Amino acid sequence: MKLQELINSNPAVIIYFYNTNCSSCNVLKPKVKQMVNSLFPEISYHEIMASEHPALTSEAGVFASPTIIAYFDGKETLRESRFISVDQFEEKIKRYYDMLF
Repeated sequence: MKLQELINSNPAVIIYFYNTNCSSCNVLKPKVKQMVNSLFPEISYHEIMASEHPALTSEAGVFASPTIIAYFDGKETLRESRFISVDQFEEKIKRYYDMLF
């Protein structure tokens, strides 16, 4: 599936780009997944390993790991890279989520 098809086929999408050799990625990934699944059930959550999917990573303009991108109504709404606070990201997502759902 192409990235744009995924984004356009869901009203809200979060994509977590990571690499296995990135310790920050591995610590943050379960926290982000848990937060999205428990607080924002209407959001379609996906993980992409950057090193295994360079075309998708490039298409999204991702150059650092971890990177989290949120799309609402087919548009990139939020992008966080490298040093990410799950609590702050949750607050930002909540604003858009509450407007859409």
